Amino acid sequence: MPTSSASTTDASSKTPAASGGVQSLERAFDLLERMADAGGEVGLSELSAASGLPLPTIHRLMRTLVACGYVRQQPNRRYSLGPRLIRLGESASRLLGTWARPYLARLVEETGETANMALLDGDEIVYVAQVPSKHSMRMFTEVGRRVLPHSTGVGKALLAHTPADEVRALLARTGMPAATERTITTPEGFLEALEQVRRAGYAVDDNEQEIGVRCLAVSVPNSPTAAAISISGPAGRVTEAVTESFVPILQNVAAELSVALSNQTPA
Repeated sequence: MPTSSASTTDASSKTPAASGGVQSLERAFDLLERMADAGGEVGLSELSAASGLPLPTIHRLMRTLVACGYVRQQPNRRYSLGPRLIRLGESASRLLGTWARPYLARLVEETGETANMALLDGDEIVYVAQVPSKHSMRMFTEVGRRVLPHSTGVGKALLAHTPADEVRALLARTGMPAATERTITTPEGFLEALEQVRRAGYAVDDNEQEIGVRCLAVSVPNSPTAAAISISGPAGRVTEAVTESFVPILQNVAAELSVALSNQTPA
């Protein structure tokens, strides 16, 4: 399972909180993030091993999270993320899209093509923001649309630095259906594509999600949650020739968006 961009260092390595109440809050959020990293369902012993916290402490925190609806206890006595998190996540995604929209508008202005922002949500890619091109022939992806990572540029950008065994596990869960004749349909082929992303610093969807459409994507560095931005357009416009000029624009906007997102939280 791909890990989130949030820190997953052991609790013992973190700076102690100023008060017991704040420390409990930090620990509770750390446990929720570890559950998400593990696929959404874990046992107490797994959480204890991952976090370094003693079982009684974890049990007390999990009881509180269960009572609040943020965690559920399954019949097999394992714990899963709870339904109250859905509303929080949906609201946060909408705000993230709102914050990103001015930066996507800059991409449209400088490249002429449709700009998108996407997140890795579980095993899927979800589009959270888009600013359309001004061309009469342009790409359109509905905000909220979910796709599998293996056939998209944003999926490659988001998974480029995920360990190979985790990528293989994700692909085993989702399968690799062919959206087009150009879609990568083997784990080995996808891992090779991720290596190309790491070398080049950007990802390409070359007619892999939709014939006639080409997409360039980069991840947003140090984003609070794994995020990527992209531009997409007709393959006849988003050519190899313009890639060299478009990629630096994408990378610059991603870096500026990263700073903006980190500044949304007061110090």
